[in-house]
Amino acid sequence: MPVLVLNGPNLGRLGSREPEVYGSTSYDDLVVSCRAWGADLGLEVEVRQTDSEADLVAWLHEAADSGIAVVLNPAAFTHYSYALRDACVQLSAPLIEVHLSNPMAREEFRHTSVISGVASGTIAGFGADSYRLALQALAGTGLS
Repeated sequence: MPVLVLNGPNLGRLGSREPEVYGSTSYDDLVVSCRAWGADLGLEVEVRQTDSEADLVAWLHEAADSGIAVVLNPAAFTHYSYALRDACVQLSAPLIEVHLSNPMAREEFRHTSVISGVASGTIAGFGADSYRLALQALAGTGLS
């Protein structure tokens, strides 16, 4: 089963960006881990990152047109991107929203997600393991 793991703005800076919040795992390490976790679960995982809202929307359209499940860390777009939300609505396969940190334990503006209401589920606060848990959900709970 193919899965797109899509990452929004600033996630390419993992490991150097606020390690006290996001951990010390680098983006490259996250990519390797996601691919390995996926392979262990029988999933074909492709990981992408962009700082561009337009790229994320295009990738979600690609997933919608192909019926591919998505693990999405929308990053800052979580809180205000209705364009991203509208692209997510078009998905026919499951969508798992993930966050490295727990947005509800952070600044108030992070408490709102325009994505959560259209996602199959949300996993947050477990660092890189949030991605592992999302892939496990896709592989093992009948979401796929």
